[in-house]
Amino acid sequence: MVLPALRGSPRGGIDAVVLDHLLSGETGLDILPCITSVPDHPPVIYATGSDDTSIAVAALKAGADDYMLKGISADYFDLLAAALEQALERARFRRETAQAQEVIRQQRDHAELLLAEVNHRIANSLGLVGALIRMQSSMTRDQVAIDALHETQMRINAIASVHRRLYTNRQVGSVQVDEYLNSLLTELEASMRDDKRPHRIVLSAKPVNLATDKVITLGLIVSELVTNAFKYAYAEAVSGEIRVFVDQTDGELRVIVEDDGAGFDPESPARGTGLGTRILTAMAASLKSDFAYDPGHDGTRATLVFSLHEEK
Repeated sequence: MVLPALRGSPRGGIDAVVLDHLLSGETGLDILPCITSVPDHPPVIYATGSDDTSIAVAALKAGADDYMLKGISADYFDLLAAALEQALERARFRRETAQAQEVIRQQRDHAELLLAEVNHRIANSLGLVGALIRMQSSMTRDQVAIDALHETQMRINAIASVHRRLYTNRQVGSVQVDEYLNSLLTELEASMRDDKRPHRIVLSAKPVNLATDKVITLGLIVSELVTNAFKYAYAEAVSGEIRVFVDQTDGELRVIVEDDGAGFDPESPARGTGLGTRILTAMAASLKSDFAYDPGHDGTRATLVFSLHEEK
């Protein structure tokens, strides 16, 4: 029997099977599923003397590589030889394709592992930089310098948070925006909220996947806007709400950061060093976005809109 031979021999022991339709007490259609269930089975040529097309259809559906009508003419053996040659060529192509796909899968897994390790090391390195900044801040008495160091730490954290999410979630090349911003804003509120600034950050974000470079840029922009709102929107010791909205519409991502505070005139002189404004301008430009403040809003509302599609 062909089945014990198939199961008991290594691949290559049987190159191909010519299976007759009429067998003793059964048909080839009964045997065919057993042959095709064997891993890496050889190609099967199904042969019958019947011209019933339903047999051909059933055989091909069951996994036969080809179908032939038996005959007694010399042409039959030539046709059978040609069919066997073609079936063997197709089987060889399938094996080589499967092997190539396995190599690609292994290389992809290896690359993803390396990328996760790179993201891990970047996140750790940025965490170390943040710790050094905290140490420097604790040894500084100049409040302006302390504020500048704290803002720098927030910017570094916005970048490090992306890399942490990349290696913990094993994602490659993209990040879920809502999850990332939720983590970032939670950390931002925890670091900035105190008795003088008892504010709350509220996030409403649709689940959107975004390329890593764009997420980092978006994180820096949102971090700057929320930090500014924390510092300047409300009077000292007066609690206020800072809201962040993220929505996807017609292939674009719309991000709004708003508060109900004192308002902001973008034409007025910078209240600090002006570095935050320059960062906002540069980051918004890198996203090729539309960035504007709403003069009609009671408080401050900044809107950022950019395409989700990669530039060709």
